Parts: sequence; structure tokens; C-alpha cells
Amino acid sequence: MAGANKYMQYIYENFTFPPDQSFTIRSEKLEVRKYTALKSHVNFEIALIENCCGKRFIGDHIQDFEGEELVLLGSYLPHCWQYYKTMDPLIAPEAIVIHFFPDFLGKDLLNKPEAKQMNRLLDDAAKGVIFTEPTRLEAKVIMQQMLVETGLRRAALMLQLLDILARSENAQILSSPYFHQVGNSGDAQKLNRVFEYIFANFKQEISLKEVADIIPMSPAAFCRFFKTKTNRTLIDFVKEIRIGHAAKLLLEGKHNVTEACFDCGYNNLSNFNKHFKEVKKMSPRNFVKQYDSEIAMD
Repeated sequence: MAGANKYMQYIYENFTFPPDQSFTIRSEKLEVRKYTALKSHVNFEIALIENCCGKRFIGDHIQDFEGEELVLLGSYLPHCWQYYKTMDPLIAPEAIVIHFFPDFLGKDLLNKPEAKQMNRLLDDAAKGVIFTEPTRLEAKVIMQQMLVETGLRRAALMLQLLDILARSENAQILSSPYFHQVGNSGDAQKLNRVFEYIFANFKQEISLKEVADIIPMSPAAFCRFFKTKTNRTLIDFVKEIRIGHAAKLLLEGKHNVTEACFDCGYNNLSNFNKHFKEVKKMSPRNFVKQYDSEIAMD
């Protein structure tokens, strides 16, 4: 379509659960087309995409996919799938989609010691998680059963599905920490205070001492704590937050590379390009080119 906006729009969706359901599951036919809107909603989502080739957009993650894939999305995480063609032209492309809140069976469930792995899974969902075999096959069987069950049987299957995902060794995080919101349990409260400070101040110089004082801890103790909880150093985390913000600006199409560089806290374009390539495995300009080539409408 000539003159169409080549950049993604952001759409907020609001789902209302029926009064007799604490979560929803549906099967839907997919239309082979290039969608150009990133959607987000307060609900968590599990999506099983079948018989399609295309490209997925999760936060600032962009990647081709084909065949079948299973993804878990956290609250407010922007996402979109573009469908280019079917794997088998004789079979209609489909998706099974679940929308839920983590406490769909009550907040007490997540406070139980047995829910430790599930809580970790729900934290990871804030950045998007994709599952490969054999987890995907196990989950598919459960989701297909859920479509025909109701009441407690469906709820029991939902718990079984989350347990399968939580125990999976075939999972990969998709988006950068910029799109991540940490939960409120345990040490996450301390990390939340740190993250809130970094999110509010990442455009400025951030010292180790000022961040450690937030908890409070000594700088050395904080480094150990932060590395244990996030598997990265504070320097790496701030770098990922800045690059994630820059990627978001570039995806929105309102800033060029130089503007994004200075808006996310860098005062040196060369350093920005170096860090962007470290995090995104490509230069900012190639990142934009890849994105533009997939979004541009015919």
C-alpha cells in the first residue's frame, strides 16, 4: 500500500474474563499477512502458533520463525507476529492462545514453596520466553485438551501446563531487560527499587555506590547480590537498558541513530555503536534496515 506508515503502531488490548472463568483459552485461524501493530495487555499470554512462516516481534526482539512455536509473554510486553506463508498449503494456519493472571487460582498459590519454579518462570515472562522440543510438544497436547475441558479439569490442566513450562530446559529469553518488570516477592523487592532507579536515571552517569545505597549494601556486597540475581554486572545491565531504550526509539521511527544515541545516555556515537552491536549483534543502522524491510507494505 503506497504511502503506508512503515513503523509499528502500539495498541493496548483489554480482555474481560467471563464471570465463570479465571482465564481464557481459544483457538483461532490466522490470516497470512504482515501485521503492523505491536499489541500489549495486562494479561499474561501463552501462544502456540502452528503451520506458519514469518517474523516475530517481542519487545525489542525480532526474529524469523517457521512451522510451530510456543511463546510465553508477560504483562504489558509488546508483541506481534507477521505471517508470510503456510508450511503446508492444505492446512489452515492456527493459534491456540491463553490469557491469564499469575494468581488465577489465588495469591496464596504463588507463596507456596512448590511454586518457586513457577515464580521464576513468571519473572522471565516479562521479557518473553520461547520453548522448543520436547517442551513444545508436551505443552501442545495439554493446550489441545484444555480447549475441550471446562471447570476444574481445565484449571488443573492449566497448572500442569505452567509446571511443564517452569521445569523446561528448552527455554530461551527473547527481549532485553528494558521491557522487563520484576515481581514483588523476596529479593525482587530490592531489585525493583534498583531497577526503578536505573530506569529513571539511565540517561545520566550512574555510580555503583549510589545504586548500592538504595538497598542499602556495600558496593562489593551489592555486586555479588546483583550478579547472583540477574546473571550480569551492573555495568552490563545499564548498557542493556540503554540499548533497549535506543532500540525502542528506532522501532518507533521517531529518532534517527544519532538522536537515539544521545537520548539513551551516550555522549559518544562510536561507543554507542560498539555497545549496540554487542547487545543486538548488529549495528544500529542494520537493525533499522532489517526492521524497515519487514514492515514496509507493498
